[in-house]
Amino acid sequence: MIDVNDLRKGVTFELDGALYKVLDYHHHKPGRGNATIRVKAVNLRTGTTLEKTFSSGDRVQDARLDFHNVQYLYSDGTFYHFMDLETFEQPALTAEVVGEMADYLKEGLEAKLTFYQGEPLDIELPITIDLKIVRADASVRGDTATNVTKRVVTETGLEVNCPQFVNEGDTIRVDTRTGQYVTRV
Repeated sequence: MIDVNDLRKGVTFELDGALYKVLDYHHHKPGRGNATIRVKAVNLRTGTTLEKTFSSGDRVQDARLDFHNVQYLYSDGTFYHFMDLETFEQPALTAEVVGEMADYLKEGLEAKLTFYQGEPLDIELPITIDLKIVRADASVRGDTATNVTKRVVTETGLEVNCPQFVNEGDTIRVDTRTGQYVTRV
């Protein structure tokens, strides 16, 4: 059991049989009375968001998580298959668990999987990844008065806004947290 005052962004805890990861944390101490801790957390199994207010002194069950470095292998349409780099086991994640991160997955990509009691729950990607452009809109000559961008499609199907000088066949670096263009590689 851990005190709710120890909850911070990224901490995982168990509440009413469900596993939650803290997204946002706010500690409020009024002039009189007990402090309140307001937490916004995501259910790691269902993906739903919970906003809960705890009183100071409340306790929640802490969750012991295992982390494994894995390499992305392939997707069969239903599951995304990975290989553990130490044990060579091949855990599979459902499309609901992978979510929007599927747009960044390409064969051979190394990531970190979070396990709880042998069940894969979450995936953590590198901050930036390099993707090849398979389709780019045509540039308009002379359109340089402002910071003009164009839409490109990468090898994984991700659509990104890029500067005009980026062309089909180029490789770009994309930030996996925001989905934005970083630089041309």
